[in-house]
Amino acid sequence: MKNHALNLVLAVIALALAGCKAPTDIAYFQDMHKTQSVAVQELQQVVIKPYDKITIMVKSKDEELSEVLNLTTGAQSSTSAQSQYAYTVDETGCIDMSMLGKVKVAGMTRPEVSAYIKGQLVSKSIVLDPIVIVEYRNLGYSVLGEVGSPGRYEFDKDHVTLLEAIAKAGDLQITGERKNVCVIRNEGGVQKHYYVDLTDAASLYQSPVYCLQQHDVVYVEPNAKRMRESRPNGNTFSTASFWIGIVSMMASMTSIVVNLAN
Repeated sequence: MKNHALNLVLAVIALALAGCKAPTDIAYFQDMHKTQSVAVQELQQVVIKPYDKITIMVKSKDEELSEVLNLTTGAQSSTSAQSQYAYTVDETGCIDMSMLGKVKVAGMTRPEVSAYIKGQLVSKSIVLDPIVIVEYRNLGYSVLGEVGSPGRYEFDKDHVTLLEAIAKAGDLQITGERKNVCVIRNEGGVQKHYYVDLTDAASLYQSPVYCLQQHDVVYVEPNAKRMRESRPNGNTFSTASFWIGIVSMMASMTSIVVNLAN
């Protein structure tokens, strides 16, 4: 009887320790200690798509001609791209630019658009010494869920990785699920869901969503602990106080059983 009661107490203590253990899936890249390095895919730049907005600034020695190309007046001219007229790429992937007419820009990166327009201006003898600056206007991505600062963020360079996006959003909270980060992307009118395991370096660096595109949505779902906490009394069984109470009760019961046996 004594041995049976003691075994029962030990079993309860083991359950208590299991219930109170710390989460193990917190660190990123947990597989990196097994390998010296992990291949990273080539960084993919943002590609212009229909309905995107871009600004195009042309600079030359002929200031009046530059004003016509930039669709501004002298009073409005500025070195800031945000003060320039924003071109909206139409459904065919084109913009309608002064003195050049329809220019197809969809499928190009920002530097490619700049180089192409510069080449067109020179080849048609419109501007012989142009400097063409192309910037994104309102192209961004969203980060939602268990991160420090969820919200929408704009592209401030030609490529943004998933890690950079998470860092900009204040990193994952301790309650974020690291093994199942979802990136939602519209591809050809179809919403596709990609899942990345941040504890596995290969899963991240080889993922097709390692570099984000405009309109991507990164969603970090809550982990099991967070979901339990969201329910009334849902996390009771994971608290130390609950299990201490159980152990105390079992100890009292064991004492009574031993006394009766004697």
